[in-house]
Amino acid sequence: MKRSEVKRRPLADTVLATLEPEGKVYRVLDGDGLYFRVKPSGAKSWELRYKTPAGKWSWYGIGSYTELSGAKAREEAVKVRALIRDGIDPVQRRREMEAAKAESMTNTFSRAAEYWYQRKVEAGRAPKTLTGMRLALDNDLLPAIGMRPIESLTHADCSKIQERIEARGAYNTAEKVRVWLRDIFGVAMAKGWCRHNPATEMHRVAAEGPKETQYPHLYESELPDFLRALSGSRSRLIATTATWMTLYTASRPGIVRMAEWSEIDLDNALWSVPAEKMKMRRPHLVPLPVQVVDLLRELHRATGQGRWVFPSTGPKLPYISDATINKCIAMIGYKGRLTGHGSRHTFKTLVSEHDWKEKWSDRHLAHLKKGEEKTYNKAEHLGARRIMTQWYADYLDALEAGITDEQRAEFAQRVADAHSNNVVEMVKRA
Repeated sequence: MKRSEVKRRPLADTVLATLEPEGKVYRVLDGDGLYFRVKPSGAKSWELRYKTPAGKWSWYGIGSYTELSGAKAREEAVKVRALIRDGIDPVQRRREMEAAKAESMTNTFSRAAEYWYQRKVEAGRAPKTLTGMRLALDNDLLPAIGMRPIESLTHADCSKIQERIEARGAYNTAEKVRVWLRDIFGVAMAKGWCRHNPATEMHRVAAEGPKETQYPHLYESELPDFLRALSGSRSRLIATTATWMTLYTASRPGIVRMAEWSEIDLDNALWSVPAEKMKMRRPHLVPLPVQVVDLLRELHRATGQGRWVFPSTGPKLPYISDATINKCIAMIGYKGRLTGHGSRHTFKTLVSEHDWKEKWSDRHLAHLKKGEEKTYNKAEHLGARRIMTQWYADYLDALEAGITDEQRAEFAQRVADAHSNNVVEMVKRA
């Protein structure tokens, strides 16, 4: 059908289907500003003639004929006219919506995750924590949802990630990823990149992992043979010194490995561990027994010119690896019976059995009881802990040599004296 043959409005479906193209594009009025446009190629579409808020005439494309029948086009036209009556330019509104959609495509999960990670770096999170975050991003999160628009992600997407991590038995990682995911989406919401947090309530569908077992550790009766074996160790000086320092101070092997000479005051027998190296993100003072001071003075002749107390000989890390201390213990026949971290359990058990105050040993181990993190007790109990750690080191030496009943009585008296002396000390400080 030729457009000159059109007689009725609105246009019937038979007319729409049979209108023939011409040498130039043309429009046929359907009614109330709605036009049917036909291109020379035969392509057909709907357009609405309208006045912009500025009073200028313009065209608004409603859609192609293949997508919209006459009835559907008229319904859409009603909606557009309502916008125009409200003073909204439909063309400008469409541009804004397309721009928002394009921006949402750039607001990927990867963008939010990298922003979140960089903030953690700038906040000075511990290197071990940052490494864990980076591994989780690179191995579990970014490959799965990194290129997805963050606004499009759902609870199901987050739950699938959790399930995949649990499927390989990494329940501890799954727990951390739950927290980190929730935090990433929270940051994205604050930045205006998404409107909801699909990582909430994931714990409700989390699989229950096996109950944690304690690190292998030794009891007092087992210590004499172990200590004699360690004294006869053929491991190199750096490894044995790190092991003895871990044992004598009951410190986490991780902070021992990363110890720097600038943190250690040998004259005052004090090790100041900065907050960024501590699990609870708080600075920690470690009194050093004379045994450790002597060991470090000897080691200082070998490594004191450098930054690290226990430097590595390999290219991956500037300090010894996390396997060094455990390897030293394993080589003397105690693989599976004791680990570097397990020595902290040994310390806690022994000093508790010998009636040292729990608040002193907990502070020495940098332990916080439930509810203490926000109302942190800043008391270092440094004087009492000096006495306790020296007692502990001396007691280990006595066990190695073969402790006598007389020595046991002397050690018990030292505990009693420490309790009374500490009371006096605290009164003086107050």
